[in-house]
Amino acid sequence: MSALIVILAVLAVVYLLICLLMVILQGRFVFFPTRELAATPAERGLSYRDVELRASDHVRLHAWFVPREGARGVLLFCHGNAGNIGDRLDSLQLFHELGLAVLIFDYRGYGRSAGRPSEAGLYRDARAAWDHLVDQEGFPAERIVVFGRSLGGAVAVQLASQADPGGLIVESSFTSAAELGARLYPWLPVRQLARIRFDAAARLQDVSCRQLFVHSLDDEVVPYGLGLRLYRQAHLPKQFLRIRGGHGDGFLVSGQRYRSGLAAFLASLGLAADQALPPASEPET
Repeated sequence: MSALIVILAVLAVVYLLICLLMVILQGRFVFFPTRELAATPAERGLSYRDVELRASDHVRLHAWFVPREGARGVLLFCHGNAGNIGDRLDSLQLFHELGLAVLIFDYRGYGRSAGRPSEAGLYRDARAAWDHLVDQEGFPAERIVVFGRSLGGAVAVQLASQADPGGLIVESSFTSAAELGARLYPWLPVRQLARIRFDAAARLQDVSCRQLFVHSLDDEVVPYGLGLRLYRQAHLPKQFLRIRGGHGDGFLVSGQRYRSGLAAFLASLGLAADQALPPASEPET
């Protein structure tokens, strides 16, 4: 009996240590920045210019502005938690073809941006990108579409809850980081340990613009059901586009269905390019 008690005590200590590490090193389980830029928009034949942003706490941020002749609107791109802006060229090209200029920025600690990532910091970074589009590029709020993929979806929702853009696109995202973490680590009390919340579902209550939610049935990182729950938390007007493919490549695997769904949504905002392809089918609602 005493040996069993010792084993249980050791297991309890190990479990508590793991919980402690989850609290202390939480940022390392959420943010996966890469410093080196693998490529630039020029490699896709896109003209662009480097932009320096300053967050409200004076952190310097690096961004690219990709203009589009005759653009009816601009996309503010909040990327996911891994890599940096140099890994998003497929999406930059697609949105350019759909008739939008694009501002894509690196969060603090990513790419050439200074600082270290944090939840509050990422929210400030997105706001700095918004302010640049309005104050420096001269875009009115109703011509700005905020886009967020994966972790960037929560950042995009937070920004849209405060800035009132023309539209919001949330792709492959989750209700909250705590809920996602609880699904990934069911043997840990993640909801109680989480300091980094990214509670997109709660902030959706303050979003009033037209919204499009995109999620893949095959997403191996953020379950499809979690993306659907996020959509159901949103107010009207809203749409849901179901795609196929993995978490990182669903937008590529789904090809025309994805492109057509985006084109239809942009058309509903009055921002679609004349040459944007008509939707093959209506987005799922």
